[in-house]
Amino acid sequence: MRKLPFLNGIRAFEAAARTGSFKKAADELNVTPAAISRMVHLLEERLGLPLFARKANRLSATPAGRSYQAGLTALFDQLAALTDQVKASAGSRVLTIGVGPTFAIRWLIPRLADFQKIDPDIEVRFATGGAAAPFNDDWTCGIRLGDGEWPGLMAERLFAADLVPVCAPAMARRLATPDDLKRATLLRVTHAPDDWPRWFKGADLPRIAVKGPAFDYYGQALQAAADGVGVAIGIRPYVDDDLRAGRLVAPFAQSVPKGEQWYLIYNSARKDEPSFEAFRHWITQAARSE
Repeated sequence: MRKLPFLNGIRAFEAAARTGSFKKAADELNVTPAAISRMVHLLEERLGLPLFARKANRLSATPAGRSYQAGLTALFDQLAALTDQVKASAGSRVLTIGVGPTFAIRWLIPRLADFQKIDPDIEVRFATGGAAAPFNDDWTCGIRLGDGEWPGLMAERLFAADLVPVCAPAMARRLATPDDLKRATLLRVTHAPDDWPRWFKGADLPRIAVKGPAFDYYGQALQAAADGVGVAIGIRPYVDDDLRAGRLVAPFAQSVPKGEQWYLIYNSARKDEPSFEAFRHWITQAARSE
């Protein structure tokens, strides 16, 4: 059980030590100087040490008092800032989502109108620093690919992340069997070098040398595939809309788990914010319907 000292005395002492005057502390706390003096005296009795060296017409903190005041002022400043943050977030209608650019473009933005129909007063902002960017406390939440373990954050699973080769329809007609990939241009994503080898292994195929253009983002590789440049390794749900629309084709039925999954991540302190509650409910329902 947490044991806290005499809080009224602490407030009185911190104000008096910071301002150098019982009168100034009294004005700040809307009490009398005598009340400040009495509360400080009670605090000193409970601590068992003097916090002020009382001299005529002058208030001087003892070494212990100076050390105590420095720490208390910092704590009160943090408490004031935290209170302002909570008050602001309680009425906030701003939702800031930390999400990689490909997920934003390929899945979230095409469905954003559906979310805004539910709550049009929420102002949605995207922070697309990339999947490797650290979680920012200014974000309301994030959408990340991983193992579900982010220290200090809550994580709720949204989607599986399955790997599947995709290409333009014209190219798919030239790929009768997976063995035909040996003669195809295979598009790579630089930060995911294990995707093709993982798919080959999961499909019980010999490893094929991956030769072809390399891209920084999945979205670039998928666009190149749609334009007929080669065969990309796609991740669900990045490719689902393109597959349904016929812009991309999965020439082989085999899909392989990437070994990670998609999660909604957030700080537990934000879970009751109205804008986050609305988004959390919507995205979990949307994920289940995929």
